[in-house]
Amino acid sequence: MINSAMDVFWRHGYAASSIDQLTTAMGLSRSSMYKRFQDKDGLFQEVLSSYVERVVRRMTAVRGDTKRQQLETLMHEFLPRGGKTVRPAGCMLARSCAEMADLPPAGQSVARQGLTRQRAIIGEILREAVESGELAAATDIEGLAWHYLGVLQAIMNLPQAGATVGELRRVVELAMTAWPLLPAVAAPRCAV
Repeated sequence: MINSAMDVFWRHGYAASSIDQLTTAMGLSRSSMYKRFQDKDGLFQEVLSSYVERVVRRMTAVRGDTKRQQLETLMHEFLPRGGKTVRPAGCMLARSCAEMADLPPAGQSVARQGLTRQRAIIGEILREAVESGELAAATDIEGLAWHYLGVLQAIMNLPQAGATVGELRRVVELAMTAWPLLPAVAAPRCAV
């Protein structure tokens, strides 16, 4: 039921999704929908929260031998897969943020919290890289977290504009050049 409503909101956005579309997709009468979710806003909040949980689970499941590799693997995890997919193109969370002005306050809050959680996962990878010595202590973790969140959103949404998987792999490759290199340690000089 939630997945069916998710498909409608994902394809059409919050504002353009009608109660008729939602109830038809979920196989519910209007009264059953209102009884279960109170209104369209309540349904949207539950759907978007469910979507965010799925994305966060995928993000936290990614591993790598190094933190840099983990972050790069995370970006690759969200590249389009070959073959047909039944889910709508793009990121439902990004779509929701794009129509933030049309969302009810509670829906806006769920969208903001979703982005905050995604950025926190990326930030944690960066913090762990500092702790392990992979990144310098002076690294701008907040700036890099926003950068990589932007790249993640782009690679999930650019296929709708015609970006190929190969082009998106190049985007990830270029994005990883923002990973600050540690300064080279000078070798000790020998006394002559």
